[in-house]
Amino acid sequence: MSAIGMLNTGHIGLNVTELERSLGFYADVLGFELLAEGKEDGRRYALLGQGGRLVLTLWQQAGSAYDSGRAGLHHLAFEAESIDRVRAAETALKERGTSFAYEGVVAHREGASSGGIFFHDPDGTRLEIYTPTGAEDAEPPTKDAPTCGFF
Repeated sequence: MSAIGMLNTGHIGLNVTELERSLGFYADVLGFELLAEGKEDGRRYALLGQGGRLVLTLWQQAGSAYDSGRAGLHHLAFEAESIDRVRAAETALKERGTSFAYEGVVAHREGASSGGIFFHDPDGTRLEIYTPTGAEDAEPPTKDAPTCGFF
């Protein structure tokens, strides 16, 4: 172990182009609760959480959509409690017209019991909702790489 000790993810911060649109997605569709918000021009932000715990911050300071070809965030993954919850999220996202990287629940790799759905937020940021078990019957979209690696 390093001199720093064990580190856990505290929260994730995402730059967005339109805070209201992103709030509609992350709060209304994904179910995060609004903990705090800054509405001052040029300094708009939202703190989102679950059960009162901060999980995600949205900062309205991006000038353009997500660019997968630039260094930085590859994708953001959320773990669900079961494969049924993953499928419920898929239904809610499809009803909203969300863009998906793959059709349906896919396995993380050949023979894996973990898997999920891969989709994009309103700015094109790549997201995943997965479960560690329950996807045994799902096929991976590719045979030679982890599903969450190249999409």
